[in-house]
Amino acid sequence: MRVLLVGDVVGKPGRRAVSQLLPQLRSELRIDLVVVNGENAAGGAGLTAEIAREIRDAGADVVSNGNHVWDQRQFKDEIGTLDFAIRPVNLPPNNPGRGWLIVKGALVVNAIGRVFMAAADDPFRAVDALLDQLGEAAPKVRILDWHAEATSEKLAMGWHLDGRFSAVLGTHTHVPTADARILPGGTALLCDTGMVGPRDSILGVRPDIILERFRTGMPVRFQVAEGKVVFNSALVDIDERTGRAKSIERVDREVE
Repeated sequence: MRVLLVGDVVGKPGRRAVSQLLPQLRSELRIDLVVVNGENAAGGAGLTAEIAREIRDAGADVVSNGNHVWDQRQFKDEIGTLDFAIRPVNLPPNNPGRGWLIVKGALVVNAIGRVFMAAADDPFRAVDALLDQLGEAAPKVRILDWHAEATSEKLAMGWHLDGRFSAVLGTHTHVPTADARILPGGTALLCDTGMVGPRDSILGVRPDIILERFRTGMPVRFQVAEGKVVFNSALVDIDERTGRAKSIERVDREVE
C-alpha cells in the first residue's frame, strides 16, 4: 500500500494547491491512500464541513486535524456528519467527532502532543488504549498523523510505536524536516511533513504581520500570505501483509 500524508493546508492558497496537485500525484505516484491535515484550511485557522468536503473531492481519503480543530465554531456541530474527518484521539472524551478511522484496509489515527501545546490527555496512553480496544480488528497498516510541536516528543512517539504502527508522521509546525527514516521495528518516522501554503510567509501568514507581533508584543489579526505555494507531503510504501514500512520519502512541490 502506498500512503501519502499531506502537511497542514493553509487557507485558500493551500486548498487551491491541493486541488491542483493531488489528483495528479495520486495518478503519477500510484497512491492508494491519502491523508490530508486540514486544521488550518479555513482562513488559516480551523476547518468547516464545506472545506473538508472540498479537500475530499480533491482526492483525500481522510482529513485530519490538530490544535485548531474547533477554531471555526460550527465545526463542532459538523464533524459528526463527515465520515472521512477525524480529530485528535486524545482530546477530552466529551469532544465531538472521532480520533480514528479504518479506511481502505488501513487504520488512520490523529493524535496531538502536549509539549508547548494546550492541555490534552496523554497521547501515548490514548494510542495504546485504542490498539487494546481494537485488538485483532486493527488492520496491519496503521498510520498516525502526530500533530505535535516538540521534535523530542515526536521522536518519542515514533519509538513508542515502533513495530506497532506502519508510519508516525508529524504535522503542526509547517516546517518540513529532513529526518525521514524507518525504525528497526518497521515504523516509518518523520518529525514534520510541513505545510501546503504560501512559500513567502511565516508559517503561511504574511511576514509583516508576524514581525509586528514579535516586535511589539501586541495581538495582531493573522492573514494568510499570497504568492507561490509549497506543497509538502510524505510518501510511505507499506507491506500490507506485515504492516512494516518498506520506504519513506518526501514529496515536495511548488505551484504558482
